[in-house]
Amino acid sequence: MGGKRVVIIGGVALGPKTACRLKRLEPDAEVVIIDQDEYISYGGCGIPYFISGDVNSVQDLMSTSFHMLRTPQFFQDVKDVKVRVRTRATAIDREKRCVHLVDLATGAEEELPYDRLVIATGSTPNRPPIPGIDLPGVTSVTNLHAAMAVKDMISSGKVDRAVIIGGGAIGCEMAEALGDLWGIETHLVEVEEQVLPGILAPSLAGIVRTHLEEKGVHVRLGRRVVQIRKDDEEGGLVVELKPEESLHAQLVITSAGVRPNVELAKSAGLATGPTGALIVNEMLQTSDPRIFAGGDCIEIPHLITGKPVFFPQGSLANRQGRIIGTNLAGGAAKFKGTVGSFSIKVFDLGVASTGISPQTAAKNGFDAESVLVVQADRAHFYPTQDLIYFQLTVERKTRRILGAQALGANGDAVAGRINSIASLLPFHPTVEDISNLEIAYSPPFASALDVVNAAGNTAENILDGLNRPMDPAEFEKCLLIDQDEECLCLDVRGPANAAPFVERFGARWVNIPQETLNKRMDEVPRNKRLLLVCNSGVRSYEAMRQLEREGITNTKNVQGGVAALKKSGVFDRGNESSD
Repeated sequence: MGGKRVVIIGGVALGPKTACRLKRLEPDAEVVIIDQDEYISYGGCGIPYFISGDVNSVQDLMSTSFHMLRTPQFFQDVKDVKVRVRTRATAIDREKRCVHLVDLATGAEEELPYDRLVIATGSTPNRPPIPGIDLPGVTSVTNLHAAMAVKDMISSGKVDRAVIIGGGAIGCEMAEALGDLWGIETHLVEVEEQVLPGILAPSLAGIVRTHLEEKGVHVRLGRRVVQIRKDDEEGGLVVELKPEESLHAQLVITSAGVRPNVELAKSAGLATGPTGALIVNEMLQTSDPRIFAGGDCIEIPHLITGKPVFFPQGSLANRQGRIIGTNLAGGAAKFKGTVGSFSIKVFDLGVASTGISPQTAAKNGFDAESVLVVQADRAHFYPTQDLIYFQLTVERKTRRILGAQALGANGDAVAGRINSIASLLPFHPTVEDISNLEIAYSPPFASALDVVNAAGNTAENILDGLNRPMDPAEFEKCLLIDQDEECLCLDVRGPANAAPFVERFGARWVNIPQETLNKRMDEVPRNKRLLLVCNSGVRSYEAMRQLEREGITNTKNVQGGVAALKKSGVFDRGNESSD
């Protein structure tokens, strides 16, 4: 098969990876990459960090690890791959096996024959149907041109206030980029009732929201943007929300997600699936076996739900590019699917997840339990230890782990724990597998009983009926929002820790330290629903077992304890509601 021509449409992530893998395996192949932009093979996921200043220049996003710039000339000289930039593919003729091209500089048109074709057209940003979305100053920062324009606007002092529409991953990253270095008054608007909707469970999303607010970001949840208009009085823009509110800004960034860029492929008659993305088989061939596709324009199996999913990730594009390159050279590599792993940095928090959240589990028909534990990410006595908030989603009947989420100040620790679960998920691990998972231990890196093991143990206790959990959101509703008189908080921490809460809540907050509980059973109210709290949920579980022995069973153990409640801002919101 030597000497065949492979044409690749798209030159950001999947395209260059495919080309380079193929040329290593089959040096005689002629490989041509077509891209309508002038910038190719750049780290698009680094755009927020370029805007924030963590990454100094666009060239840094386009350079190799050995500091060579990935230009067309680089690919020609180093990889023997021809790259044609500022060239748009306008049609695919599958019968003649050629691609129709137009040179964007000259307008010249031509046909480029292929033996094999690779579609790497990626995704395009969603543009919400909002009046005024096309006004100057409104942008989605999804390519280098937009990124440079935004950074130029900011660095020249033209932006004092900004509005970000969408509280997903890009929205949160952009909130940090604008506020952290540049000190821009930033408003984050999300139509759902939490940030990172569909990604994080509400309990962990509440922690992210609180952290954003602590860093000065004005977070507005459950709000819909109904219009963007020019600000005739102050200049700039006005973003109108519902419920009624007006936000003034010089910059509006839309981060409403992306959709697969498949119009070219659909026009050629290639099959798309329920997500709107291209259908591919395990070898990443489209409905035309001579045409391969990967990256942000395809749908792939979700290995937890079994359903096709559109999951745009640069890491997946690179892995798929290698597989396509192998198969173009006559190999039989397969891509099985994804478990949906994800990570971001939000100011001082590392946030990561894999598998599915409790909400997604419910939507897909799983009878799932949510398990939240809070524990030090290193040995508790090691100086750099910090708390990690770790949540499992577990199927009750089969005890199968469906997903895991975590956040904490030490982002490497967070990602490491989630990656350990991600590697197991394709093999349907159970809570017992997690309880006994071997973790490399040393005090600077982990606890002797790691947070992953602790989560598995807690899940076992919950599924076996030994631990009856209550999540922070339910606690907030019961004690603070509804102020249910049937609920009473039994704090089993020491008196010094409990005192501020006893003072605030009076008779609704009782303090009996766990180590004294057996001797003070007569002080435990038996006609109330007892919400047991400690710092993290461990001592309150011990207290639950002690109370159970005495016949007191109307108890709930607040998952994550006061650490999770404080971190998610529950008590601060309680203050607001009582003012």
